[in-house]
Amino acid sequence: MDWFGHSHHSIHFSLFSVSHVVTLAIFIFVAVIIFLYRKKLNDSKWRSMEKGTAYSLILMEIMNHVWMDVHGVWKFGRSMPLELCNIAVILCICLLLTRKKIFFELLFFIAVLGATQAIITPALTYDFPHFRFLHFFYSHLFAVWVTLYFTLVKGYHPTFRSFTKLIVFINLLMPIILFVNKQANGNYWFLRHKPKSPSLFDVLGPYPWYILTLESVLILISVITWLILRKMRGTISA
Repeated sequence: MDWFGHSHHSIHFSLFSVSHVVTLAIFIFVAVIIFLYRKKLNDSKWRSMEKGTAYSLILMEIMNHVWMDVHGVWKFGRSMPLELCNIAVILCICLLLTRKKIFFELLFFIAVLGATQAIITPALTYDFPHFRFLHFFYSHLFAVWVTLYFTLVKGYHPTFRSFTKLIVFINLLMPIILFVNKQANGNYWFLRHKPKSPSLFDVLGPYPWYILTLESVLILISVITWLILRKMRGTISA
C-alpha cells in the first residue's frame, strides 16, 4: 500500500487501537505544551507559523478532495465541506489568516465540543498510515490546538454573546444544509435520518424531533463550557 492509500488491503481503523491511542497521546501532549509555554508562544515571530498552519490545512483539504475524486468516491451528497467539523477547519483557517475574533467565537464551541469528540470517537474507516487517517486527525487536531492557542496564548475568550452568535450561525446554515440534502440526497448534519451505527442520536428521540433535542443539548453543553471557562479564566491567565 502506498501512502496515498491506493490499495484494496488497507487496514481498517479500530477504536482505541495503538494508532488511535498514540494519536490521543500526541493530542494531549501538544495541548499541555501550548498551556505550559503560553507566554513564550505569545511573540510576533510565531505569526509566520500561524499562516503556515493555515496554508497546510488548505493543502490537506485540497489533497483530500483529490483523493476522493481519484478513487471515485467524491459525491455531492456527502463530500462537500458542510459537516460541522469541516466548517470548523474553514473557520480555523480564517482565524489563523486574519486573527479576527468573530472566527474564534464561531470556532470555539464547534472545536472544543465537536472536534474533540470526533478525535476521541472518530467515524473513520482507514488506519495509519493511510492518507484518510492522516487527513482526519490532522484537520481535527489542529482545529482544537488552534482554538487552545488563541485562548491560552492570544487571550481570546468566548463570551455569552459568542455563544449566541454560534446559535444564530448554525440556525442560518441549517436551511442551506436542508436544501443541499434534499437536492443531493445527502445527510449532512444527520438532518434527514440518524446514523446507522449506534450513537448519541439513539437517545434523542425519533425523527425529526431529535434535531431539536440535539440543538438543546448543544445549547446546554455550550453554556456549561462557557461557565467553566469563565471561572478558570484567572488561572489560565496566570
